Amino acid sequence: MFCNFLIILGVFGALLATKFLAHQVSVRQALRHVPGPRRSSLLWGDEWLLYNSAPGIHYARWHKQYGKVLKFTGALGHPVLSITDPKAITYILSEAIFDFPKPKGVRAWFKATLGEGILWVEGREAHERQRRTLAPALRQVHRFSVRNFMPIFYETSAKIASEWTNIVENSGSDEAEIEITKWAGRFALDTIGRAAFSYDFDCLSGGSCTLAESLDGLTNNENKCSSFYMRALFWLFPSILMIGEKGEMIRRSKAELGEISLKMWADAKATGDVNCKNLMSIILRADTDCSTHQMNEAQLVAQMRTTISAAFEPVSAIIAWILYELALDIQFQAKLREEVIADGCKDFSYDGLQSSLPLLDATLREVLRLHPPILENHHEAAKTISVPLSEPIQGTSEAHIVIPKGTILEIPVNVVQTDPDVWGSDAVAFRPERWLERKKHGIRHGREILAFSEGPRSCIGQTFALCEVKVVVITLLRQFSFRCPYEIEPFQSFVVRPRVKGHATSSLPLLIQKI
Repeated sequence: MFCNFLIILGVFGALLATKFLAHQVSVRQALRHVPGPRRSSLLWGDEWLLYNSAPGIHYARWHKQYGKVLKFTGALGHPVLSITDPKAITYILSEAIFDFPKPKGVRAWFKATLGEGILWVEGREAHERQRRTLAPALRQVHRFSVRNFMPIFYETSAKIASEWTNIVENSGSDEAEIEITKWAGRFALDTIGRAAFSYDFDCLSGGSCTLAESLDGLTNNENKCSSFYMRALFWLFPSILMIGEKGEMIRRSKAELGEISLKMWADAKATGDVNCKNLMSIILRADTDCSTHQMNEAQLVAQMRTTISAAFEPVSAIIAWILYELALDIQFQAKLREEVIADGCKDFSYDGLQSSLPLLDATLREVLRLHPPILENHHEAAKTISVPLSEPIQGTSEAHIVIPKGTILEIPVNVVQTDPDVWGSDAVAFRPERWLERKKHGIRHGREILAFSEGPRSCIGQTFALCEVKVVVITLLRQFSFRCPYEIEPFQSFVVRPRVKGHATSSLPLLIQKI
């Protein structure tokens, strides 16, 4: 009996392997005309090369050599398309987005870590139903919501400034070293907790913060070999996310986020305040709504997990990169400081934040251009589909590409946002003034919004995030000066973070001084 079971299992495994290999051969044959680098490893393709190098460096080199559409090799030989063609990007992200869902591995990651929330869901009807529930609290067309959050942004910003003041005053010097990435993450958590859920995570009190440590530990150990194996293989075998040390870490982090979300949800239902203009009140109304927008408790908790996680890493990375760039250029730092103190130290209104600080706005745009939190935008063709191109693929004459069903493709955001054809010969240089020049001459701003994606699946919390980042930068610039004594390099975990060169995990120690 046991032998028969082994035979059946072996036959089943052989059939699956045959199907997998047949699909890979079919896709590779269909894309044989697409140029790209020779695979660097028979087993791992180009995955180890990408993993073990500076984030995005090979994408930039490949696209410079092979053009705006190329293919490289993933683990076990599966072909991956990399696309920077602007017409194709618009088609994929805006016109045919539901024909290009997230790859199965990416969806498995979001389900394993966050649950079946808006980052996991696919399909036009299901996605739009969840988005309609969440968007009123966050997206730009409902600016009144973000206006309501402005006092919270200033309060949490004042709290982090107060903690930093205490550190400097207790240092025995006029200058102290601050680990920016840690504090930026805690600021992001306290801000989203209060603004979205009327809940204080109390991460800025100076003590330990279990939630911050759990979220940070989930992705901030990417130098381990186990992380490479998981990253290389989860595109093909999503279940690998649930095994080993990494799988245990994922389950633990999801459980901790779930416990906090359930507590917040229980408190909200007990209070029953559906009139407060925050995300929790929107979710509470959705729970009592008898329309088709209603979600079950697991989905509601998944949205809360998703909101907390999405507000943590990307926002903290943006804050860290802004302060890093300012610490490198003391003269520009002083120039920006002059702008934010020109009218004294008053709190800017929402409208003032958008219209009265052109250099700050340009600085934030430039940081998003050079340091997009998400390096690659991944998709999978749900069917065989023809995608239009602005120019023919290198070596061909056709202004389109037929992408076979099941093909994984990616949009390398760093390459798109440093294209010399758009940004000039100094495209890789940090120069915020370019935005002021482009605005003055009426030049289109290019694809800076790609940092938050675009189209129906763009980030619905981007206005919220940009406002909170501006407020904390204003607050810190008014009270501190920054300089960087270390050599810093980019480091890709879930997002691209800074780290001291040679260190294993994210780190940005800056020397700060009270003004």
